[in-house]
Amino acid sequence: MSATLRRAAAQCVKELEQFLRDPLSVGLSFLLPFIMMLIFGFAIRLEAHDLPLAVVDQDRTDLSRTIVERLVATNVFHLVAVDPARLERVLDDGSARGAILIAPQTQQSFQSNRSATIQAVIDGADVVNAQIIKNYAQATAASIAAAGRPKVRPEVRLWFNPGRREALYIVPGVYAIVLGLFPAMLVAIGVARDREEGTLLQVYVSAMSAFEYLSGKVAAYVAVGLVQAILLFTAGALLWGLVPRGDPTPLLVCTPLFLTAIVSLGLMVGARTTTQSAAVQAVATVSNLPAVLFTGFLYPLENIPWPLSLISNLVPARYFIGVTRDVFVRGSGWLGVWPAVPALAGLALLFFGVAWLTSRKMQLRA
Repeated sequence: MSATLRRAAAQCVKELEQFLRDPLSVGLSFLLPFIMMLIFGFAIRLEAHDLPLAVVDQDRTDLSRTIVERLVATNVFHLVAVDPARLERVLDDGSARGAILIAPQTQQSFQSNRSATIQAVIDGADVVNAQIIKNYAQATAASIAAAGRPKVRPEVRLWFNPGRREALYIVPGVYAIVLGLFPAMLVAIGVARDREEGTLLQVYVSAMSAFEYLSGKVAAYVAVGLVQAILLFTAGALLWGLVPRGDPTPLLVCTPLFLTAIVSLGLMVGARTTTQSAAVQAVATVSNLPAVLFTGFLYPLENIPWPLSLISNLVPARYFIGVTRDVFVRGSGWLGVWPAVPALAGLALLFFGVAWLTSRKMQLRA
């Protein structure tokens, strides 16, 4: 074993011993990721449910009742009884998010092949729910029209997630969000603590190089991150039934690569902060916030305007989310996720290189 490898291994062992010496830190390091996964996994819902919808049926025919039944059958709305004179009031006070008005003689116009108008009044203050109500209103009207004049009958088949379980979309993304925060925060705190306690100065004046010091820290906290990943994957399997679909090797290869990139990002942040509190705040800003906003976790990357969309190329969680969602949901194997490997490896080298240059400059000045 070379002297460089020996010193890096010694630094890794020292870092792990220092980490394990504090039971509170160990407990929080493994408990907080689990709590965060539970909050994200059970609290985030992308589909609307139980939206209050007012219906004013002035036709009171079989057609109007069919329209109302189809809206209720979506399980998205609950109907609010309202008098036509109070319609504007219930929209103003938020008692209803929208209203469907079925005019008199709608069925008669429909049966006579004349234009039959169904009015939808929607509260546009909440853009997301307004779009949902609009889409369902248009789909219901289209289905009624198609029933009267059938031309094309679509048959829809959902692949990969036929039950439309939101957990299959959210939880694999949560793996990347959680693992993208805590290992980076731990290593950033470790570097900042060495600086606060003067340990870093001892390293700088010793025979250990900045490369060996940083390599030891990367190895130690990647090992901690792998334990966290195993616990999270196990919890996901037990709570949501998330198991690999098809070839699991992309997950086995990309998880260590992702953790190396994240820990290197934490090193880069820790090398440029002087206190532990500053390191925590910096990691939350540099790692966690972009991981939520610029990775496709909640909405497609295509929706991010340029040039902000360029930031996503430097966020490791973007690539790991693609891997976890493919492994646990789609199961296409390497064909769909292979670009994540060079991307994560490149980011790991970039972040480690910046951290090494920063630490090396400080060591040369010491």
